[in-house]
Amino acid sequence: MKKLSNVILCFSVVLISSSVVAKDSVNSSGREITQVTSQGDSVPPYAVSEQLVVKGEELYKRRCGGCHSLDNNRIGPRHRDVYGRKAGTVADYKYSKALRNLDVIWTDQTLDEWLVNPTAFAKGTSMGFRLKKADERHAIIEYLKFLSSASSANAQ
Repeated sequence: MKKLSNVILCFSVVLISSSVVAKDSVNSSGREITQVTSQGDSVPPYAVSEQLVVKGEELYKRRCGGCHSLDNNRIGPRHRDVYGRKAGTVADYKYSKALRNLDVIWTDQTLDEWLVNPTAFAKGTSMGFRLKKADERHAIIEYLKFLSSASSANAQ
């Protein structure tokens, strides 16, 4: 019985210490990173690769910059803080009905699925551009994540 108690105690210590280590995770810039999936919910911390962010910024300008801007609505809505935001919720942008009614939070997975085929993801959307290369999608998503207050809200 004493042996079982010791095993349970050790297991509890490991669980508690791993959650403390995860909470204290920081990226190389010193910011704490938590991937926000919906308001108030989060998943374990992730590391943002600075090299991937730089690549993502270059790709964003080439692939997305024709229709989107970080801070101004253009043909498409502005993208700063898109990561962790509910789809179709930029107040001063006129979304298609498909996006207004889409109940999705923009995360790694949802952004990736969206960029693969927006018209399949949200039938009736006006965005037809597809980003076929997984490495390009990943880099752009990392860039958008880096710029998001959803990931920087935990910076202190």
